[in-house]
Amino acid sequence: MIRRASPVGAARPEAGANGAQAAADEATPDVVPAGLDRSRLPAHVGCVMDGNGRWAASRGLPRTEGHIAGEEALFNVVDGALEIGLKWLTVYAFSTENWRRPPDEVRFLMNFNETLLSRRRDELHRRGVRIRFAGRSDRRVPRRVQRAMDEATALTAGNRTMTLTLAFNYGGRAEIVDAVRALVADGVPAHKVNERALSSRLYFPDMPDPDLVIRSSGEYRISNFLLWELAYSELWFSDLLWPDFRSADLYRAIVEFQQRTRRYGGASG
Repeated sequence: MIRRASPVGAARPEAGANGAQAAADEATPDVVPAGLDRSRLPAHVGCVMDGNGRWAASRGLPRTEGHIAGEEALFNVVDGALEIGLKWLTVYAFSTENWRRPPDEVRFLMNFNETLLSRRRDELHRRGVRIRFAGRSDRRVPRRVQRAMDEATALTAGNRTMTLTLAFNYGGRAEIVDAVRALVADGVPAHKVNERALSSRLYFPDMPDPDLVIRSSGEYRISNFLLWELAYSELWFSDLLWPDFRSADLYRAIVEFQQRTRRYGGASG
């Protein structure tokens, strides 16, 4: 089911002209609403974090300031997810199509992801968060960034409070293609190719399909995110640009998710 968020919260106070600092002032997670049933949480929530560039442009700031503010929004949402006991959270950090952006912005994003890991890794580890990265290996990713990703993955591999997956150099079509290539490489005969065989060759076969996928910025698109996995996901769209998104908005999405009836192709009633 596709549902767009009502405009509640759209009039949230300005994040301010100081970019990320104003967003950082809102880092504490919001109060969990009484209507949210913690016994019926989605097993897995995916987020398409969209709108950083437009957020910055609307304030006369460089696009890079939008990405910095977007980090604060992300970790406010992570805090909120941990507060309610969400077990799996996957966020779209850098797509295979993002290489088409201006070189300076791509370079900033590569450096930014490295410094983000150095700033946040140990804190997430202390809180029991397992960090994983879904996507293709690519020679264009600087070695130091890949090394930081590998170190974060290794450090947090034993954690189980929550799994935070960053879809980095990720594309849903690419993941399916890579799974098919693995089927071919494994010599699986055509008559044995089925959903289970393909699913077992996705980037993380142990990851449950997302029950709920959230997209910010008022766009109605999936944008090549978890195409195989979201076959029966509930979709929830927000008009907020990502840097303005907070844990309260995550909670609103979950409350609405809990009010829906999921039929998986069956009849109602």
